[in-house]
Amino acid sequence: MSDEGASPRELLLEASRRNNTNLLSELLASHSSPAQISHLLNTATDGVGEYCLHVAATYDEVLDLLLDQEGLEVDPIDRLEADTPLHKAVRFVNGLSRTDWQAGSSLVELLLDAGADPRIRNKAKLKAMELVDPRNTALRSVLQKAEFAMMAGNDVVDDDDDGAGGATGSASDSE
Repeated sequence: MSDEGASPRELLLEASRRNNTNLLSELLASHSSPAQISHLLNTATDGVGEYCLHVAATYDEVLDLLLDQEGLEVDPIDRLEADTPLHKAVRFVNGLSRTDWQAGSSLVELLLDAGADPRIRNKAKLKAMELVDPRNTALRSVLQKAEFAMMAGNDVVDDDDDGAGGATGSASDSE
């Protein structure tokens, strides 16, 4: 088997590491079902226990393509630091120059839009927001709003479910 080339796991991690959307697209197309794709994406790790989203958390193109896949777990925990991809993206933004913070923040926003949970704490008991460079108030604000929306969103959904089937008071219900 070793003379047949790289395994799907190796190809996935390489595509993620190199921001290679062509390789990733070919790999995804070679699998016959969304279940096979999600299994690969959710189980493939590198030598230090990082999943493809951890590796891709610094590249917007491949990250965006990965996040479009059905069944992808957006909050896998890595083995070393118990970080999520959101933690990794924040650490990446911290390493950028201040002039690049805005562009780097788009990675964090991609993950949040896909459902990443900003409330998850890593091994050091830190949420992604607590890793943000204190001078980067814009990114801290994005994460605070996402955390609040996630907490408040559960209440809003519960309220909506309780009122289902009953009168809402709108004019269209009274006709």
